[in-house]
Amino acid sequence: MQNNVKFLRRSQEYDLTQEQLAEALKVSRSTVSHIERGGDISGSLLLKVAQFFEKDPREIFFVDDVG
Repeated sequence: MQNNVKFLRRSQEYDLTQEQLAEALKVSRSTVSHIERGGDISGSLLLKVAQFFEKDPREIFFVDDVG
């Protein structure tokens, strides 16, 4: 599933490593990497990511073109 998690994570507003984001989400760094590569994730994790970035899930996931 295409998404812009990596773009948001590396943005000036957040500027996080995968490890830092993983800690905030209470998941492993490999899970963050999996998400950024477009891997399938659970609905609850999708919502957790959206809540962390304070965005509607549709703004992060289900995107046609990512930066």
